[in-house]
Amino acid sequence: MNEQPHYPTIDLSSWTKTGEGGNGSTYQNPERPDVLLKVNKDGLNDLKTVQEEFSPSAEVARLGIPTPGMLGIVRVGNGYGILSERIKDKKSIFRICHDEPGRIDEMAVLFAEEGKKLFSTPCNTDFFPSRKQMALRGLDLSSFLGKKTCDTLRSFIEGIPEDIHCVHGDFQPGNIIISGGKPYWIDLGRFAWGDPMFDIGHLYLSCVVYGKMKQAQEIFHMEEQQLRHFWDSFAKAYTGSQDHSDFDLEAARFGAVDIAMRTVYQRPSFIRKLFFRLQAHSLMKFFKK
Repeated sequence: MNEQPHYPTIDLSSWTKTGEGGNGSTYQNPERPDVLLKVNKDGLNDLKTVQEEFSPSAEVARLGIPTPGMLGIVRVGNGYGILSERIKDKKSIFRICHDEPGRIDEMAVLFAEEGKKLFSTPCNTDFFPSRKQMALRGLDLSSFLGKKTCDTLRSFIEGIPEDIHCVHGDFQPGNIIISGGKPYWIDLGRFAWGDPMFDIGHLYLSCVVYGKMKQAQEIFHMEEQQLRHFWDSFAKAYTGSQDHSDFDLEAARFGAVDIAMRTVYQRPSFIRKLFFRLQAHSLMKFFKK
């Protein structure tokens, strides 16, 4: 299919970078103070990928879930970006934790509360995909994990009951921003419906598994000890118990499933595939009886 010529072109030289995450960066232009531009990294900024992020965000808003308004898709260089409503004076939960470490417990509790609201919202199952089916698809694309690992994960996934409530898909506190005391969910390209533990497994990966890595600490603006502190406070708030060892065990299992889904949303290089294989294998111990 030919490129769509009707998308307006943005000259990035007139925009200032204001934020950076794992998948891309955000920009602002003083002549458009109410608009935010998001540009994904190379390999994630093709039209199909950008459309798959733009359309779900608009549908999420229709579900009554707070999220910045989507304004349009634009051409940026050889790729595409998204213009959205700029939420002024906002900070992500992770950024708040970085700037004010004394608020980590408070922010973790808030994230647990907002997560429960999200997970209790009935999803549009005609528009959004099943997270369980996406996980099975991920296994079909993840032969690099090895047959034994894939067989273990497939058996686990097939036993997960379907749940028609919302899940974010990239559930980590960099993807919820606060402005004027009001939270907004962002980066909704992986939104789906399914068991909330799919999301919680992703958070476990972010805080506990990847949290020891320097690159993850830079993305999340927190040190390893702070990320583990955040997970501990989140788990206590979410479960209502000081002892969340069983919750951690289940989260680790779903974390392994999350690794298998990387190939659904990303195009990992050979080196990245080796990295994912090592991380998945390290989590296999949590499937032993």
